[in-house]
Amino acid sequence: MQVWGVTDRGAVRQQNQDAYAARVLEDGRVIALVCDGMGGARAGNVASTMAVERFMEEFFKPGQDGPVEERIGHAASVANQEIFARSIHDEACTGMGTTLVAVLAGEREAVILNEGDSRCYHINAEGIILVTRDHSLVEDLVERGELTREQARTHPHKNLITRALGAEPVLMADCFRQALEEGDYLLLCSDGLSNVVNEQEMLYEVIHGGEDGQCCQRLLDIALSRGAPDNVTAVLVKR
Repeated sequence: MQVWGVTDRGAVRQQNQDAYAARVLEDGRVIALVCDGMGGARAGNVASTMAVERFMEEFFKPGQDGPVEERIGHAASVANQEIFARSIHDEACTGMGTTLVAVLAGEREAVILNEGDSRCYHINAEGIILVTRDHSLVEDLVERGELTREQARTHPHKNLITRALGAEPVLMADCFRQALEEGDYLLLCSDGLSNVVNEQEMLYEVIHGGEDGQCCQRLLDIALSRGAPDNVTAVLVKR
């Protein structure tokens, strides 16, 4: 298995409050996550960086040999607790939080953890499927039939999320399982990408756009060409 990633502050923001990590394990599996921070001043950057660092530290602690869902769920919960505590005790970080989408991908299956509106897509020659569900106001409106999917893309409140790491003392993340076959891809991204690059464009770049190792950069370049009003992060996993 292989993994590539890129992050960029975009064309408008002065600071990159996204963060990511990606690693191929000794047994060939891939662990990766993308976080999109929020909060005043530097707090969003603090939250996303804390989430990535604490998640990876906890995941790689010796003795973490339980079921996959428990292992990545525990890592995310530890990160959540520390971000929540920092937001309470550090005045400069009041109200900070971050999205998180994490994947542990093996030969036959990936386990995906999701909190907020950073996404995971499953992509192969047959098409593209959004695996995760956004925890956002507009997603709730779409599910209730009050907005169409196309209306949701341009809704003025599309960036209002209903869950985030650090918002509550107990993590309420969703967990998904996705079957994998040879040649399949998983694309993790922040909303800075998914808000400006549509799914068909993602599909084209992953399957037909060129070398796998340059795919994340190609997606970033599309976002930048469209003004990239937000930070942009993409991580591509190949089975």
